[in-house]
Amino acid sequence: MSEERLIVEEEKKKKGKSSHASALFGAAFIMATSAIGPGFLTQTATFTQQFAASFAFVIIVSVLLDVGAQVNVWRIIGVSGMRGQDIANKIVPGLGHFVAILVALGGLAFNIGNVGGAALGLNVLTGMDIKICVIISGLIGLGIFLNKDAGPVIDKVTKALGMMMILIVGYMAFVTKPPIGEAIFRTFAPENPGSLVFPTITLLGGTVGGYITFAGGHRLIDAGITGEENIKEINKGAVMGIVIASIMRVLLFLAILGVVVKGVQLDPSNPAASAFQHGAGMVGYKFFGLVLLAAGLTSVIGAAYTSVSFLKTLHPSINKHERHWIIGFIVASATIMTILGKPAKLLILAGSLNGLILPITIGVILLAAKRKDIVGDYKHPTWMLVLGLLIVLIAGYAGVMSLSKMQMLIH
Repeated sequence: MSEERLIVEEEKKKKGKSSHASALFGAAFIMATSAIGPGFLTQTATFTQQFAASFAFVIIVSVLLDVGAQVNVWRIIGVSGMRGQDIANKIVPGLGHFVAILVALGGLAFNIGNVGGAALGLNVLTGMDIKICVIISGLIGLGIFLNKDAGPVIDKVTKALGMMMILIVGYMAFVTKPPIGEAIFRTFAPENPGSLVFPTITLLGGTVGGYITFAGGHRLIDAGITGEENIKEINKGAVMGIVIASIMRVLLFLAILGVVVKGVQLDPSNPAASAFQHGAGMVGYKFFGLVLLAAGLTSVIGAAYTSVSFLKTLHPSINKHERHWIIGFIVASATIMTILGKPAKLLILAGSLNGLILPITIGVILLAAKRKDIVGDYKHPTWMLVLGLLIVLIAGYAGVMSLSKMQMLIH
């Protein structure tokens, strides 16, 4: 009997380790794929056309800033076991409620674009009417959260779609034969570096702004991977997420660089699709459809899941009915997208909200790193604090710039 019990206990431990590892991979992929949405594909294609190999400098700077944002956030959220909004409320009472509402509003606006991106990808693949594609994309997103235990489903779907994106973009980077030597050289010696400030700030907001930074950390809490005793696991998850996102960024840049260095002018209405089509003909165009569909769907999952995770501690009913709120979030996004078609102003507003909120959220995390009532006896590395402070300064500048975009909405 005792031997049977030992075997059962061992099986339980194995299952626990397996689910732990799966949740870590899931947290890494939900963060990485949230950062690589339809907007990122367009931005990378546009800026690569504009700056060619020198855009490699922006890619590497954005990766370094990503490290500063993500490792800070994952560590403090992981060690404290508290969500971003709860940490903010500890720092300044009421600030967490303000942050949660801003993140949710920005997440909703971006999610409308994410649904639209997934629909465009489906349209490229099937040729169906765009409104039907919007409805189908919304339904796919809903299907994931209809499962009562949605966490493991999210992990599996984001991993599968994330790996598919990397393989396709890797193939495109191989086919277009980019000048890798030139790209490496320009990473450290870009032409006209002053002109790269704007694309750097744009990429920063799009890859660590708003809900994106917290997607992985909040997934860790739901998976129960918290406390200083799990710091190695937390670090591993953060590093995995950064590596996955960085591989995708570099491969996408190289794939498009291989096209633009041949003197091809990309279609400004859809530069990424144009690059894939010029790089590998109709096969490349269909591959772009798959990548866009995957990028849209994973971003829909990440935006809905993380935005509602910010709201769930504000009222017991949201926490109790979290899955229904996420479903409602996706339904609202798909409905607005169907009615409005191309919600350009909403996307400008979303970018502005992210620009304003990023310095607040990272600033809160840095203050929390020194609070014993939040992190206990945990000692946060100085280099992380310094890199985090640099991000706050850059994001603060971006936030001021974003105010002009908000004025565009009023007039």
